[in-house]
Amino acid sequence: MAAVGGAAEEEMREARASEDEGEKEGDGEEEEADGESEESSGEGEDEDAEKENEAEIQRLEEQLSINVFDYNCHLDLIKLLHQEGELVKLRRARQKMSELFPLTEEIWLDWLKDEIRMASENSERDKIYDLFERAVKDYICPEIWLEYAQYSIGGIGQEGGIDKVRSIFERALTAVGLHMTKGAAIWEAYREFENAILETVQPAAGSVPSAEQQQSVSTQLGRIHVLFRRQLGIPLLDMEATYAEYEEWSEEPVPEAVIRNYKKALQQMAKCKPYEEALLVAETPKLAEYQAYIEFETKAGDPARIQLTYERALAENCLVPDLWARYTQYLDRQLKVKELVLSAHERAVRNCPWTVKLWNQYLLAMERHHVEHELISENFEKALNAGFIQATDYVEIWQAYLDYLRRRVDFTQDSSKELEELRSAFAHAIEYLKQEVEERFSESGDPSCTVMQTWARIEARLCNNMQKARELWDSIMTKGNAKYANMWLEYYNLERAHGDTQHCRKALHRAVQCTNDYPEHVCEVLLMLERIEGTLEDWDAAVQKTENRLARVNEQRVKVAEKEAVLAKQEAQRAEQQKPSRAEKKRAAKKSRKLKTGEKRKADSDDGEWGREEEEEAEQPSKRHKTGAGDTLAEEEVEDMEMETGLFGKNMPTNAGLRPKEEAAAASKWKDTPKTFHDSEKDNVTVFVSNLSYSMAEPEVKLKDLFADCGDVVEVRPIFTNKGVFRGYCYVEFKEEKSALKALSLDRKNVEGRPMFVSPCVDKNKNPEFKVFKYSTVLEKHKLFISGLPFSCTKEELEEVCKAHGSVKEIRLVTTRAGKPKGLAYVEFENEMQASQAVLKMDGLTIKDQIIKVAISNPPARRFPEKSEAAGRAMAPRQIYGARGKGRTQLSMVPRALQRQSTPMAKAENGMAQNPAAPSLPMAEEPKKMSNADFARLLLNK
Repeated sequence: MAAVGGAAEEEMREARASEDEGEKEGDGEEEEADGESEESSGEGEDEDAEKENEAEIQRLEEQLSINVFDYNCHLDLIKLLHQEGELVKLRRARQKMSELFPLTEEIWLDWLKDEIRMASENSERDKIYDLFERAVKDYICPEIWLEYAQYSIGGIGQEGGIDKVRSIFERALTAVGLHMTKGAAIWEAYREFENAILETVQPAAGSVPSAEQQQSVSTQLGRIHVLFRRQLGIPLLDMEATYAEYEEWSEEPVPEAVIRNYKKALQQMAKCKPYEEALLVAETPKLAEYQAYIEFETKAGDPARIQLTYERALAENCLVPDLWARYTQYLDRQLKVKELVLSAHERAVRNCPWTVKLWNQYLLAMERHHVEHELISENFEKALNAGFIQATDYVEIWQAYLDYLRRRVDFTQDSSKELEELRSAFAHAIEYLKQEVEERFSESGDPSCTVMQTWARIEARLCNNMQKARELWDSIMTKGNAKYANMWLEYYNLERAHGDTQHCRKALHRAVQCTNDYPEHVCEVLLMLERIEGTLEDWDAAVQKTENRLARVNEQRVKVAEKEAVLAKQEAQRAEQQKPSRAEKKRAAKKSRKLKTGEKRKADSDDGEWGREEEEEAEQPSKRHKTGAGDTLAEEEVEDMEMETGLFGKNMPTNAGLRPKEEAAAASKWKDTPKTFHDSEKDNVTVFVSNLSYSMAEPEVKLKDLFADCGDVVEVRPIFTNKGVFRGYCYVEFKEEKSALKALSLDRKNVEGRPMFVSPCVDKNKNPEFKVFKYSTVLEKHKLFISGLPFSCTKEELEEVCKAHGSVKEIRLVTTRAGKPKGLAYVEFENEMQASQAVLKMDGLTIKDQIIKVAISNPPARRFPEKSEAAGRAMAPRQIYGARGKGRTQLSMVPRALQRQSTPMAKAENGMAQNPAAPSLPMAEEPKKMSNADFARLLLNK
């Protein structure tokens, strides 16, 4: 075997010598090229470049000292250090990055090759082996495994060297041997190694082999036979060539069992081949193709192939949290192998540290596999430093950790180390959310104090410490929750279960006084308590308190309803004032009946066109929008439009510079102009253009030139008023549909200082649900929302600031309808990680003496109220739900007075109602909507 090791080492040395000669030749050519240039200028440029690189290296190191999780900064630093040849610093930089993030295949291969070149003695081989072991844990990479196996061949001369090589090859086959496109390379390398061993044990030509030699040859031939047969039973590309090679190599016929396995593998390969071909032609990131492949393998049910397919997908999509979540969930529920499961979870949080869901799953997996408490706590601390992008993420990770600590406590004991640790963790969580999270996000992420509520329940139910629970609930109520009925009822239920009646009564009296959203509910609960347990004095006090409170509430509601009715009436009057043209058209229609047939057709055509104008005018975006931190921000300002059209279109500009007679002549000329109808059958080749300036001169000519690059423009039809004034919108008809589609890309283009809106031409009478809004209304973790920008800040200036933190795909500055900046912007990055890093660095940044706020884009949903709601809103009292919406109890909030008959009912001496014919409505029943008149009659009857 020593001879085998010597021969292999000699071969490796020759290969390295040839590589060194090639490098020397390349160096010589570079030196000759350098010598041909001027030495003085070349040296000066080199010195300048070296100084720039040193300054950049220093800047990157300082930036990493501020934020060690900056992935791109690590990459840039490693690249520069590699260029400068700073091997010691390069090794340290790679080491730091590998501790925080899994490294890609390219980074590992570069690192391994550098370390192999620097390793001068065999004693350093163990360090290289350790580095390879770290490399193969990050991702499933056939190239790294092949490099590992080939490097290990160089050490076969050492004790146990051949066994070590075989062990590495076997591990490589387990990891990537099933890889349909790249697995064959590992099998072939393994067979070549065994064939090389066979050559060394073969007896010399013409000699008589000894029994020991014959045994060695037979054993080695058996190893190669086994490798061929194992490979032929696995579906790999180009299996036919492997089978032909085996037939040629083997002196014996191929066994029937091997042939059956080979044919079965061929059939399996035929089923998998379409998925492999789809991956070959697909563009990055290939998520849909990998998902289809995973579903196919999942149905087949081979755990090893399912795992490998997931690993292949993750190697190309390592920054997709959902893919990691599905993979770890599969491992948790199906394989349940501790080392495999925990390794996958660890890699998941290292790749996507900003995703709280992955950290939660990791904590659960560690607890499920009985990992030491110290290690779980250590990983929880890492999660807190991972840089989550929402305040609620910190609440979620704290809740997961507190749940774990609670499960460790034995509550049968009055006191224990675990219980004290749990209480300390609750206190730390509350302080952390108050200090760290609220300072960064301007909110704690826990407005309902769910962490404190959980602590209070544990103290009351498991520790029998009701006094501590009351202290916690008192703190909860002082944080702005005293006005919500559901919070009081949560506390009441806790007192009811584990406290006493005195504290229940005290809590409900305070709730009646403080609750703003559902006072009727807490009044009901208070009366129910006194009905069951209270004395007469308690009952009288409760009735008086609830009646006084409900009287004030009803009075406030009537005032609000009356105010809304007045506002609705004013809105209706204003709407009527906007419809003089419709009345004029009716009068014109009556007159047209007396005209001759030709004139009647002309009048009808005019009416039809103006009707179409009104429809399109109704389709214009509303001028009243709610402003929020998201893509649904109104990009039209009422103030800007008032300057041109007034609030209700009263200040429409007239033909400037015309005398009344000339103006009338112009209007008469416009009315006599033949009108052109829009053919709805041409909607597919037509776009609707709006938000143009009313003072635009010759809109047909200007817009035709503007859309000329999109394709052949058949016609531009601007819409005018009866006086011939341009109304700011028009139709642009193209010759081909692709031209119309291309024209949509001009949406928001600045035309005469205003953003021009370009949308598909759709008849909303036929498609009432059609909405033109191209921006997302959901959470976009790769996009930032920036507010507080100076109005003078340009797109280029903002891009210069943002590109230092990642690859910027798009920047959109939000403007009004008039094109004026609003100090808001959306910045889209390449991935979620870059966006999360940019939030950490840019939030609170000063740009032109203004401090900006940066957050992940999470716009509120656009609200489109139904007509029935809008119509009835003026006549019905408004339902106020509070910050958290409807209460958790989902009980009807109908006042007790509204649940009885309108006639007053007599009371018994003990306060009980004597009229059984009018029972109270069930608490879960929805209340009947009441008008203002109903409320007025109710109060008068009282």
